[in-house]
Amino acid sequence: MAIVLDNITYTYGVGTPFEKTALKGISVTIENGEFLGIIGHTGSGKSTFVQHLNGLLHPTTGKVTVNGVDVSEKTDEAKHMRHKVGMVFQYPEHQLFEETIAEDIAFGPKNLGLDAEEVDRRVREAMAFVGLDYDTYAERSPFHLSGGQMRRVAIAGVVAMEPDFLVLDEPSAGLDPFGREEIFDEIIKLHKEKDVTVILVSHNMEDISRMANRLIVLDKGQIVLDGKPLDIFNHHRHVLQQVGVDVPPVSVLIELLRNRGLDVSNEVLTVDDAVQAILEGGQHVK
Repeated sequence: MAIVLDNITYTYGVGTPFEKTALKGISVTIENGEFLGIIGHTGSGKSTFVQHLNGLLHPTTGKVTVNGVDVSEKTDEAKHMRHKVGMVFQYPEHQLFEETIAEDIAFGPKNLGLDAEEVDRRVREAMAFVGLDYDTYAERSPFHLSGGQMRRVAIAGVVAMEPDFLVLDEPSAGLDPFGREEIFDEIIKLHKEKDVTVILVSHNMEDISRMANRLIVLDKGQIVLDGKPLDIFNHHRHVLQQVGVDVPPVSVLIELLRNRGLDVSNEVLTVDDAVQAILEGGQHVK
């Protein structure tokens, strides 16, 4: 199963004085099981890109297919495939609107036409998955929760739809470090335990580098880099700098140490990897 974008272009405000082309000739395949990171400076087209993945936006030219089905079509099959792609926006708490947490999570499954028993099963499993005890939280208002808990409810609402693909547009925006860690732990768990393909938009290079196994860099509505994070951070840093994207701090540190003569591996993406590489490099110096 895959999402395929075939030479898509998207233009806002066609025929108006505000006409602007946000995506230009994008062709890419997102394979089942990937954890794809999407980065780029503000205005590079990231949000426009991901909103094409489940048909929220339809390309001006080109085609987007999910498992071979054009998601812009008005057919039951296309509608079914659009439901296979769950979307969590930058401030997912803005997606919450029901009086209770259970009702909010149940909204999507109910719209699928599922019976009450199946809806209840999905709500309970989704709440358990994101660490919200059903008996404690089901009847609470989602608007009386902390920011991190509201994100969990929003993610649970998507999990309850049992998507094959999960798209997250800056899901940690506005959260403190603890809240951010909670959210990303849930996303990693979803990817590993439920084999959900994750597409993550983030400005945080440290988060991207430790989670994604593939990275796409956008600039002015076009893909300028597409590959493994380690390769991009180590060998295409000049391109990242040209398009206004920072590399992870750990990559900068390792390069600095290597330039000063320490025999340390640059095959690192996380702080733990860097610590191990530095310790091994120090042994070589001795």
